[in-house]
Amino acid sequence: MKKKLSIGPKLYIALLFVFFYLPILVTMIFSFNSSKSLTKFTGFSLKWYQKLLTDNNIIAAVYVSISIAIIATAVSTILGTMTAIGLSRSRKVLREAILNVNNMPIMNPEIVTAIGLMILFTSARMERGYITMLLAHIMFCTPYVIVSVYPKVRSMDHNLANVAMDLGATPFQALTKVIIPILKPGIYAGMLLAFTMSIDDFVISYFVTGNGVSNISIVVYNMTKRTNPTINALSTLLILVVVIVLVIVNVIPSIVKKRKDKSIVMESTKPKFYKKIAGSVAFVVMVAIAIFCVVKFSTINNKPVLRVFNSGEYMDSNLIEKFEKENDCDVVYETFDSNESMYTKLQSGSVYDVLVPSDYMIERLIKEDYLQPVDWSKITNKDKIVPKLLNNNFDKGSKYAVPYYWGTVGIVYNKKTVSKEDLQEGWNILKNKKYSGKIYMYDSERDSFMIALKALGYSMNTTNKSELQQAYEWLVEQNKTMKPVYVGDDVMDNMISGNKDMAVVYSGDGAYIISENSNMGFVVPEQGSNNWIDGMVITKSCKNTELAHKFINFFLQKDVAIQNTAYIGYDSAVKSVYEYYRDEEYAGNPGCAPDTSNPKSEEFKYQEQKIKEYCASLWTKVKSD
Repeated sequence: MKKKLSIGPKLYIALLFVFFYLPILVTMIFSFNSSKSLTKFTGFSLKWYQKLLTDNNIIAAVYVSISIAIIATAVSTILGTMTAIGLSRSRKVLREAILNVNNMPIMNPEIVTAIGLMILFTSARMERGYITMLLAHIMFCTPYVIVSVYPKVRSMDHNLANVAMDLGATPFQALTKVIIPILKPGIYAGMLLAFTMSIDDFVISYFVTGNGVSNISIVVYNMTKRTNPTINALSTLLILVVVIVLVIVNVIPSIVKKRKDKSIVMESTKPKFYKKIAGSVAFVVMVAIAIFCVVKFSTINNKPVLRVFNSGEYMDSNLIEKFEKENDCDVVYETFDSNESMYTKLQSGSVYDVLVPSDYMIERLIKEDYLQPVDWSKITNKDKIVPKLLNNNFDKGSKYAVPYYWGTVGIVYNKKTVSKEDLQEGWNILKNKKYSGKIYMYDSERDSFMIALKALGYSMNTTNKSELQQAYEWLVEQNKTMKPVYVGDDVMDNMISGNKDMAVVYSGDGAYIISENSNMGFVVPEQGSNNWIDGMVITKSCKNTELAHKFINFFLQKDVAIQNTAYIGYDSAVKSVYEYYRDEEYAGNPGCAPDTSNPKSEEFKYQEQKIKEYCASLWTKVKSD
């Protein structure tokens, strides 16, 4: 009589399936969604797969990931196996010392290893890119191979190698014919672990890579910065590959084994032959794949190259491809999640040609001599720019920056749940206990302090520590009483779905949210806000300034700006495009063309280092309370 499974184990298994496989199923379903929404299925479509398969950045990332994983696995397996064998013959003191050193990369947090390698490559004056990423992967994969192989070496009878050599075998023959076959299980385990670690790595790869070299993990990270359903299509394809591999590894061997059991002849003679053939074929295939990926990746980047560094999902990739075709060049396009992280990358030695920072960061880059002046004679579309965006406080005379997009910061709210009377409170509505637990705050130090300072009646550029302290106390109190959720670009899909009553957003994001959900409204408090301008600038390290100017001028073309604005949702710096969206496409949408004439509204100014550090320390306390 079979023993019945109790309800407890059944529930446990069911929960495992829900938590592990339901997210995968949702991802696969929404990869076929016709809209950008990640929560609302609007219809079946293959457009995200089409976009995925035509995206050069993703294709290049696949080549990089596969080639580096194969090469790193091969090298680390050889190094790790030889090291493990050598350790078994070493003195105890030396062996233990090396094993302890070997464990350090395994036990260290990845971020520590990543920063250490970044500093090492920078100190050695190595240009970060494919080679540095490959070296880093070999470095962190090798310890795992050693850990996998060494126990098998310890359990092995070392006299077998000596016996083989006594019988006439060379040391190399003893290694390949005796030792390696015994160690196969450990070697295969280490090889599989190394490949998995390499193909899956993000943190270390992100810190040691350079321009134009991104693996799949980095590309996926960049996709998550703003609503981008292409990530679902990519994830679905990766899941499909994993399933196929699992079938090959688990199902096919069992089928082969069953067939072997049917024939004594096959058991006695053919398996060894088949194993050798299979091993050789597998080796040749892996080498061929690695070479193919390296060659394909190198051919992608054999044209004149322009290195562009922009905020995540802040430019239509189709337009980048169009520019590449028109100018027979390659655009190495990378993204950042904040102006501060962009600045950190520049400081670490990363080299770019065109940047797209915000006003206050442009001011900082000018002061620290990172930029070269714009040759306006090459910007033939200058007359198409909204006049008020030129000659700003952060760039007097518009010497260094070409306006890209602009707007302000306000509150997007659910018109069904938030009353007009409460909106009269301005920024203080974010402390109205009626909406406790129903608010999204933008996860940004400067924007959050701007809100608090404006609510208190102070300038958002104040350097008065007493006023900053009051702003800090305002934010701490809000955090404790309102329990806001601090978010990034994911706020858009959440508000489209109506998950909260209110959210602090940039005006362009507000316009997009309202276009997708008519129940939403947008307001800029009368206490004033941040009027911001993002601009395209050319770095001093840029060598192909002609191509850089062409790129900037390209995005000022009317047809290009219309398509780009449709993708981004912000107010364009191109006057005709801005007016088109204001009067036609987004007519009546309060997030589009917001009023920036309020004298209480300001632009962010460059912060001196002492004030910046002081604000950063206060912000850390706000988030930790």
